[in-house]
Amino acid sequence: MRKIMMPVLWLLAAAVLTGCAAAVNPGAAATPTATGTPTPTVSAAQSTATPTPAATVADYYPVRENTRYVYEGMGNEYASFTVYTEYASQDRMQQRVDNGGTVTARVIRRENGSVTRVLSSPEAYVRENLLDAPETEREVLLMEPLQAGTTWQVRDGVTRTITDMAVEVATPSGNYQALEVVTEGPGYKITDYYARDVGLVRTVYLAGEAEIFSTLSQIDPDVPLLQSTRFHYPGTQGDQVFYRRKELRFFTNDSATAMYEAACKEEPGGSARPLFSPGTKINRLTRAEDGTVLLDLNAAFLTEMNAGSSYEATILRCLAATFGQLYQSERLRLTIDGQPYRSGHIALGEGETLPVEYDLGMEIP
Repeated sequence: MRKIMMPVLWLLAAAVLTGCAAAVNPGAAATPTATGTPTPTVSAAQSTATPTPAATVADYYPVRENTRYVYEGMGNEYASFTVYTEYASQDRMQQRVDNGGTVTARVIRRENGSVTRVLSSPEAYVRENLLDAPETEREVLLMEPLQAGTTWQVRDGVTRTITDMAVEVATPSGNYQALEVVTEGPGYKITDYYARDVGLVRTVYLAGEAEIFSTLSQIDPDVPLLQSTRFHYPGTQGDQVFYRRKELRFFTNDSATAMYEAACKEEPGGSARPLFSPGTKINRLTRAEDGTVLLDLNAAFLTEMNAGSSYEATILRCLAATFGQLYQSERLRLTIDGQPYRSGHIALGEGETLPVEYDLGMEIP
């Protein structure tokens, strides 16, 4: 049984590795994708220990709902990150990975004896269920049989191999007996360590003199994902606009649109009125590739509005500010049941957008 401990020279490595973020995304396996699911080959190598009978990839890549994994890093400013399971189904999970520089949503599929990353969406600052979104990649992270020597191809020139079943890994979160997976590509090597019933506990990236480490430092169970944002509301007079800062608490599989709807329907108090009428529903809320926020509401938003042209314009300004700021966008495209927005006072053309104002309104105490 081998042992791997925290290297003493991490601080020396940090001075050498500025600018390495483009080379690797610590905490994930190699970025390149592969088409189709590779067929593993098993070499004559023997494991140094026998895994628990009936161990599967699900044992080493479990779904932990309402749990935040915190990784501390060395060697690169983005080597530290957190992972939270936003959504989960029988065979898929959607993880939110935040490394301080960006937030990435990634969808992991577990089936047929493999764990495969099938989607990675960068700059995913807003919670959005992508479990059923079209698959954009196919990279196998872990594959059965779980024994030393199992090898599969990630893409041309890049292979991934289970090299050991019982490596002792010491981390701030505890000591683990881990499965070791090595990814080798042109000029680099990534070693991932997975502990049973826990998941990834360490990643080591080596390229020449560059060394980057990410190590599990703590596991926080029964915690929500927090999201702070502004909700804008029209005033009772003229073109008044008010806003209130809200911190939303999301647990695994909570509906984001349901929470946004509820916040927009709340009585904000004072001289402000709710942004949504009681019957208004969000049909669709997402961001297009060009950054435009796409918001589709049901017809009740129009039929229950009961507003003149000036007040309606104020409502639309609040709508654009609320959902545009949520996505950090500059424009919002509003539709009603899939059709361009048209009321008795205001009509938006096909593809026309509303500007997002970032300095709008007075804060409600």
